[in-house]
Amino acid sequence: MIRKIDITRPKCAEEVLNVQIPSYKVEAEITDFYDIPPLKDTVEKLQLCGETFYGYYISDELCGAVSIKVENDVMDIHRLIVHPKYFRKGIAQMLLDFIESNLEDIETIIVSTGSKNIPAVNFYEKNGFSKIGETRVNDRLSLTAFKKEI
Repeated sequence: MIRKIDITRPKCAEEVLNVQIPSYKVEAEITDFYDIPPLKDTVEKLQLCGETFYGYYISDELCGAVSIKVENDVMDIHRLIVHPKYFRKGIAQMLLDFIESNLEDIETIIVSTGSKNIPAVNFYEKNGFSKIGETRVNDRLSLTAFKKEI
């Protein structure tokens, strides 16, 4: 079941963090870059991030989440995370489908991921996103930006 998360509530932010940290640790392994900002998030940072969160729950356990910001007619996906013990169960797909099916006045969706995160790159391409650029953050990390016109 997917439902909105009130990220301003400490308990909710902690639940998200308990999914986010293990999820981004896997990305760190894949990309061989361990200084990913979401790994440094705290409950307080999440509470103040200004993103809208939706979570996928199994028996009241948060298994995955997506966070977005909407400005004008553009939806920016900030996080799409799944706890590693729930990988390969279609949760990321269900979360993406959910935010896409609840679009109102959205013309474009954008998202970025680590360029070396091949599973994420393939996921976005499979879902109709097109690469629009790559940004080198430092010697070891580059981010690929994607865009999908609705």
